[in-house]
Amino acid sequence: MSSVQIREAIETDVVDIQLCAQQAYVKYVQRMDREPAPMHADFAGQVARGYVTVATSQAGLVGYVVAYSEGSQFKLESVAVMPDCGGRGIGKLLIEHVEKTAKHAGYKTIELYTNEAMTENITMYPKLGYIEVGRKLDDGFNRVFFSKLL
Repeated sequence: MSSVQIREAIETDVVDIQLCAQQAYVKYVQRMDREPAPMHADFAGQVARGYVTVATSQAGLVGYVVAYSEGSQFKLESVAVMPDCGGRGIGKLLIEHVEKTAKHAGYKTIELYTNEAMTENITMYPKLGYIEVGRKLDDGFNRVFFSKLL
């Protein structure tokens, strides 16, 4: 794979971001008995608000992350990588970009959640320094919440 570039998403990325979400999250549908929330996200609105960062290569869009400030918190809402690009550190690169952005903006922590059926994420986030801080039913999903001190 060619080198990966990280940049803010633009309007013309929306279709590719939606495709990435569909392809990355479809594997969880059977585990959850429903489509994960990112499969129905308003990416056009999130891109317009500056919440989305993309990873691209010569092949096109290979991943994205949605993150934003909400009051005194900085939230990482979702991250996805095209399945054929998985295991190459693209997700980690996107998360590190969010962490640097949040720290530069003066935030002390990043908050995120994942679905309890996404066991790969529950294993991965602690390896990146995130600590599980709780579990609860939220917006109809069984979510696991994590926090990381920056």
